[in-house]
Amino acid sequence: MESHPQAHWSRIFSEKQPEEMSWTQPIPSTSLQFIREFNLDPSARIIDVGGGDSRLVDFLLDAGFEHLTVLDISPEALERAKTRLGDQARRVEWVVSDITAFTPANPFDFWHDRAAFHFLTSDSQIGSYLTIARQALRANGGMMVGTFSENGPERCSGLPVHRYSEASLTAQLKNGFQKLRCVTEDHRTPFRTTQNFLFCSFRRVD
Repeated sequence: MESHPQAHWSRIFSEKQPEEMSWTQPIPSTSLQFIREFNLDPSARIIDVGGGDSRLVDFLLDAGFEHLTVLDISPEALERAKTRLGDQARRVEWVVSDITAFTPANPFDFWHDRAAFHFLTSDSQIGSYLTIARQALRANGGMMVGTFSENGPERCSGLPVHRYSEASLTAQLKNGFQKLRCVTEDHRTPFRTTQNFLFCSFRRVD
């Protein structure tokens, strides 16, 4: 494990191809379903936290969304996504940042996080993340958080993770967020192992 998180993730994205990364999805079906449930306008501001080179942004562009932000700690991950998108990459705001140090310029209508939150394992990291999410989301804004469930792996990409149940994730977000629904799902990795995820949607409340 690298001592510096950015160095760790930069090395991962420099050395491995998508088919060598456990989180890779050809079609992010669950994320897209949760986003559709919020009936967002094409002008909605959406951020994909820890988006890396995920294909979610491709599908959101195809769906006509006009204000998309992809944030990741690894510049290498974002460069791979930009290369894949070609000219369409200019329609996206790309942010290289640790999410716990992110300062949004404008409020978002939807916050998407599939598999970033569970890498935050200290109370201070989790607290910073949740403070930033509360500040970044407008009133009644939507959120989807996907983490490893209690039946999921204890480590990923050489790092420890914090696994969640529906109750424990809801408790973490009780200050400022109303839970809407949760599902658990087995994710089949590119190398044919299975990881159990918990996905929950929330609404920003005062």
